[in-house]
Amino acid sequence: MGLRILIVDDSSAMRAYVRATLEDSFGATVEEATSGFEALRVLPRERFDLVVVDINMPNINGLELISFMRRSETHKETPLVIISTEASKRDRERAFSLGANAYLAKPFTSEQLLETLEQFRTEG
Repeated sequence: MGLRILIVDDSSAMRAYVRATLEDSFGATVEEATSGFEALRVLPRERFDLVVVDINMPNINGLELISFMRRSETHKETPLVIISTEASKRDRERAFSLGANAYLAKPFTSEQLLETLEQFRTEG
């Protein structure tokens, strides 16, 4: 069975791009959430092998979502990959300090995405 992945991004185009890449290359089962708030509704119902999350979203942003997940017994070990237009050193450090496992700056290619996520496919 393939990976179960949650994509959390308010951009429908970005969710579609990431989803297509992961389904085609990893055979992953992909769920989508359009916001951190929606992700908080999905996470208690399911376990995921990986969560790909944008930082900049309305209501609950990606950093707040990471913080919540790292405090959750169910999701504290779930690998988290940040995808964001925020590429400054400070943003990266903040994401890693909250518990992100990887950080990919937008725009990125499908090859860069797969290379970043490959480590989580082999660990799981």
